[in-house]
Amino acid sequence: MNTKKFLSLSIIILMIIFLVKIPSGETKQLNWWPLPPYNTLWPLWSTFLSPPNILGIPQPVVSRLTPNTVLPVQPGLTWDPNLDYPWLLYNTPVGMAYYDPIFGIDLWPPKYLVHPLGVPLPIDLSLITGWSTLTPTSNTWLTETIPVANSAYYTSYPQYAPLLTPAALLGITALVP
Repeated sequence: MNTKKFLSLSIIILMIIFLVKIPSGETKQLNWWPLPPYNTLWPLWSTFLSPPNILGIPQPVVSRLTPNTVLPVQPGLTWDPNLDYPWLLYNTPVGMAYYDPIFGIDLWPPKYLVHPLGVPLPIDLSLITGWSTLTPTSNTWLTETIPVANSAYYTSYPQYAPLLTPAALLGITALVP
């Protein structure tokens, strides 16, 4: 067997092994996906915010979270895993806003994710072990927090309140898996 055939056959065998690899019991479900430019985590566990594609793989409804992102559904949810709670995201006339359970409504992104020169300071996810498989947000937290966040949003941006999804308007969370 000449060298080219051997090399080609080896590559094909490696590709087959890679593609047909038997899943191990250690495989964990991905619950979160980082969105540039800040690397905050988007929930893959919510079909409302990450509907499955034709292959059944959850896909975030947005690909970036910048001040100018327009959410097709709201509230959205993103999380810095260094915090104990996520942020709920909303559209506003001046750009995207987030609800922080401690500080209320503010414009996206949080100040600590922006360098004084105005450029993004992404979260270093390499420092957070298993960030993609961290537990989804508690249903209790969502159920208790979304009505409060929606109320704060209505107060700050009353003209945008009618654009919330029916589930959000009722304080019922469509974010729950």
